Amino acid sequence: MPVNLTRNAIAMMNSGDFNSKPLVQVVDIKLIGNSQERYRFLLSDSESTQHAMLATQLNEQVRTGRVKKGSIIQLIDYICSTVQNRRIIVVLNMETIIPEYEIIGNPKLLMGSEPEANKSMPNNNLFEPSTRSTNNRYSAPAPANKAQSFQPTIQPAYQPPPNYKIQGPIMKNEAPARIIPIAALNPYQGRWAIKARVTAKGDLRRYNNARGDGKVFSFDLLDSDGGEIRVTCFNAVVDRFYNVIEVGKVYLISKGSLKPAQKNFNHLKNEWEIFLESNSTVELCPDEDGSIPRQQFSFRPITEIESAENNSILDVIGIVISVNPSVPILRKNGMETQRRILNLKDVSGKSVELTLWGDFCNKEGQKLQEMVDSGLFPVLAVKAGKVNDFNGKSIGTISSTQLFIDPDCPEAQGLRAWFESGGRNTASISISKEIMPGGSKNEIRKTLTQIKDEGLGRSDKPDWVTAKATVVFIKTDNFCYTACPLMIGDRQCNKKVTQSGNKIWLCDRCNQEFEECDYRYLLQVQIQDHTGLTWVTAFQEAGEEILGCSAKEMYLLKYELQDDTRFGEIIRSRLFHQYLFRLKIKEELYGDEQRVKITVVKVDKVNYSAESRYLLDMVTKNLPNRKQF
Repeated sequence: MPVNLTRNAIAMMNSGDFNSKPLVQVVDIKLIGNSQERYRFLLSDSESTQHAMLATQLNEQVRTGRVKKGSIIQLIDYICSTVQNRRIIVVLNMETIIPEYEIIGNPKLLMGSEPEANKSMPNNNLFEPSTRSTNNRYSAPAPANKAQSFQPTIQPAYQPPPNYKIQGPIMKNEAPARIIPIAALNPYQGRWAIKARVTAKGDLRRYNNARGDGKVFSFDLLDSDGGEIRVTCFNAVVDRFYNVIEVGKVYLISKGSLKPAQKNFNHLKNEWEIFLESNSTVELCPDEDGSIPRQQFSFRPITEIESAENNSILDVIGIVISVNPSVPILRKNGMETQRRILNLKDVSGKSVELTLWGDFCNKEGQKLQEMVDSGLFPVLAVKAGKVNDFNGKSIGTISSTQLFIDPDCPEAQGLRAWFESGGRNTASISISKEIMPGGSKNEIRKTLTQIKDEGLGRSDKPDWVTAKATVVFIKTDNFCYTACPLMIGDRQCNKKVTQSGNKIWLCDRCNQEFEECDYRYLLQVQIQDHTGLTWVTAFQEAGEEILGCSAKEMYLLKYELQDDTRFGEIIRSRLFHQYLFRLKIKEELYGDEQRVKITVVKVDKVNYSAESRYLLDMVTKNLPNRKQF
């Protein structure tokens, strides 16, 4: 069945027709670019061809073969831009009509795809939006004949003499730039504009580098199509826009440059960032646009945070079940900040620890504590929280984090309904602190021999297992150390400290002095089960559970009071006790040798009732395999 492509589609698109939704054919596809994967098409209307760039959100259609050489496609949304003084079509949205078809006609590359080609169109189309090069350079009028006649005039238009810029009145394209979706932004466009709401605004920061002092701030935008992008301003541009930008307001923004997003600092799902310049425009839209949401979330269930990468940025929502008081923390740089810890739970049956830092403690943190203390359990949505995997998984606030108490969204309403209908009495398992992945009902039980025979700990990530074993020996040399009590970020320094002659403790890492230090366990313990024995390392909390007293008490007995009798009695009294050990197994480098290190994450006394149920379940699971006997 013959296919009729849209007649003169290439010429019409070059002349500024963006509404005809033409039917064209893909004559060729090429993958270009190094770090950014982009596809270049050669489009045909059966008579003429022109190059086109595919917006990155459509790349999947090429990768999956839905669009290939010969495909008949309909252009739904597109623009025509000037790239290196050549006209090029940017395809923003398209639909595949026929996946594969023979090449139609004998199309030739349209010479009019050069900027001067627009002069061959009627005069009333000369200054339509996006039909001229946006660099506003002067180029001489072209004769109104065939497109081939433009060839001699191309070269002079590339490098016009400087004095052209000041000669006579020259008509400029003053038509407003076309508003496009954020998702369609790319560096190949000339004139563009976006209409979006400010969802977050960063603090004004000052910096100093080899080029001198400077200042910078950023803000995040969200449009009606759900596209998000970060905008950054430097120095003089900061003075223009910092006081103009308000969170929640809608703006029309144009004339910025696009550069690859710095993913170390930018968590938004966009490969580009906008950098505003001296000629950029930011206009407040006075009328509220209800089509643009006030915020966009991508919530992850708490149970999925267990498998999230360390330092990854994500959104989470949960019921606040507890809030701790705010406490002062001394950072490494000697500055004091505030820290407040609270816990969230959701319908997944898991809970997670959320650490608030700085101003979050006294603003949202104080409000949350008052609500929980009064018997209310609010819903809290966390936008852009940072994952921490120290002793389990937890979430922490960063400068771009936003907190929303009882937000008006379907997820919050569903969570509230679940909590009120019985969720408040549902037990939840914490994935934070000493609760290790694979704990409780999903724990992975191993014998000590299995740990060695299965080569646990030798992969890129640590293995987490539970073993039931008995303490058979405890080393008493260097069983603890004197530790730095200062806080660095959300963790205590814990580095070994030394005492000077005036009995003042000194931490080389923090470069701070203090009168009192901490004492922390570093126990080397030999444990044994029915299959074998192994050495494990038990740090502070695990050491306290094994020995039944603090490291400071044991240190004073051995080194201050020198009561070796009492010290030895305590050690002997803790031998031959059976525990459930939560173990972290990871291969580490000691000198030039790789060794598997087994660390005790948590120690539990054996609950014989629960252990009996576990063994009965194991027997039940294996019964079907024994029916033949």
